Amino acid sequence: MLKKARKERLIWLDIMLTLLTLELMSYFYYGMRSVVLAGVCVAVSAVAEFISLRIMNRKFTADDLTCTSDALILALMMPVVMDYKVAALAVLFAIIVAKNVFGGRINMIFSPAAAGYVFLLTSWGRQLLQYTEPYTKTGIFDHPTSLVKSASYVFNTTRVFSHTDFELLLGNFSGPSGSVSVLLLCVAAVVLMFRRSISAGAFIGTVFGTGFFAVVTPVLSSRAASLKYSLVLNMVLFSAIYIVSDVRIAPKRNYYAFFYGLFIGVISYVLVATGVKENAIIIVSVLFTPIALGFKNLEKKIELAEKEHAETVAAENANGEGAAVHGQ
Repeated sequence: MLKKARKERLIWLDIMLTLLTLELMSYFYYGMRSVVLAGVCVAVSAVAEFISLRIMNRKFTADDLTCTSDALILALMMPVVMDYKVAALAVLFAIIVAKNVFGGRINMIFSPAAAGYVFLLTSWGRQLLQYTEPYTKTGIFDHPTSLVKSASYVFNTTRVFSHTDFELLLGNFSGPSGSVSVLLLCVAAVVLMFRRSISAGAFIGTVFGTGFFAVVTPVLSSRAASLKYSLVLNMVLFSAIYIVSDVRIAPKRNYYAFFYGLFIGVISYVLVATGVKENAIIIVSVLFTPIALGFKNLEKKIELAEKEHAETVAAENANGEGAAVHGQ
């Protein structure tokens, strides 16, 4: 149990370090407003977690600080000019309802950040999908002006992306504050998979499913361009790392995790390509929770069968050795 708790803390630290790197890039583009929004989300998540556990007569421990990574993920999926009160409500929903009502940290079935995002999308969708351009610094308490649609929305509706590949790599285009820097996201994916802090199978499955369909049924005349934009826009890469590949949600075995990610990648691509649904992958990841649970139940049955088989073999070997000794 102690070893498992230590591993959980290390995973949380790995996730937080990569998220803080993305937050630093967000600060570079949008200023202190981004940092304050992230701080509000993290603080509210800690308070919500503490109160939830006290209501359930459970002790708040260091392991429960994982709620802060969920809050930071959610903050990075919002525009930096999101109303603080609305952001706080989304975090409360994510931690209290999506996380603790449905089993808490040990038996989590939803990604809290994904559930919080869907909650925002259904209640404050217009505000959630309006952004400022990079290098536009909005004051901490100022009302935003000159809001624009995301580059993902523009591409979905017009099939035009008016930025260079260099800007694409650095995230220098309108969109969620921390989920557009392709270079940092690629580095984070490699580091987290190497550290086994995310499910490699789920990540590879999501990327493969999205990429395969982007090539087979391209949204542009150029298959290479279709592949590129399908992977880096609509928060596909960010979600593949921090939501679909969350080790608390994804199946443990990479074989099953791959197909779990594959299904999410394919369905979300189809929704974007046919329905112009911005950031569809987050919605699909929440809807596909039963598939993750089904794979996990299958894994438990396999583990139980393997354990029973091992015990049977051990008992037969012991009986055989005993008979041999008795015969001598």
